[in-house]
Amino acid sequence: MINKTIKQENSIDGLESNMTVMFGGFGLSGIPENIIKKISNTDIFNLTCISNNAGVDDFGLGLLLKKRQIKKMISSYVGENAEFERQMLSQELEVDLIPQGTLAERCRAGGSGIPAFYTPAGYGTEVAAGKEVRVFNNKPHILEHALTADFSFIKAWKGDYAGNLIYRGTARNFNPLMAMAGKITVAEVEELVPNGELDPNHIHTPGIFVQRIFQGEVYEKRIEQKTVRNESR
Repeated sequence: MINKTIKQENSIDGLESNMTVMFGGFGLSGIPENIIKKISNTDIFNLTCISNNAGVDDFGLGLLLKKRQIKKMISSYVGENAEFERQMLSQELEVDLIPQGTLAERCRAGGSGIPAFYTPAGYGTEVAAGKEVRVFNNKPHILEHALTADFSFIKAWKGDYAGNLIYRGTARNFNPLMAMAGKITVAEVEELVPNGELDPNHIHTPGIFVQRIFQGEVYEKRIEQKTVRNESR
């Protein structure tokens, strides 16, 4: 029987300073909370982080930014993170902001063995600076290169001992793509079940892409920005 389960304390074994890492999730939804907290308690620095955004000041990747553990962010937007904004504007942090769809596609390409592709997204903006341009169907496209990482840290709803994963809701953004693009993919799940208990028709990421899996201890599941209105009576 295939068994890739590990203890949570061994989730980042082998991670070192100056590595490139991917963090799955969309905003604060479906992020690997336990792994991020563990990294924040280490002396690992100068990480290049590929993520949809950088969380908030005191949660998610904001914890790593606060300790200056990240030297470069490759992401889609700043998010509700004042420290990220401050470090970016002061040029303390190297930042590569990428259109959201392009970021997702670059991760997918990395996991699929596709070295590069052309896309119209970003043409005519700073995103296209220094990039090759070709015209397809009378429309200019820019060349984008695939993204890969030394480690991909993933969050899923359910997983089995063999590493097969099922995501729920918004967590299906970026997690499945990044799970394929890491040399070592570590998945933390809310529910870990024996092999054979997951319906094969419902599996989003096959276990072949996952090297380690564990059941997370605590999930706070914060909301990045909540807008409410007073109910009129």
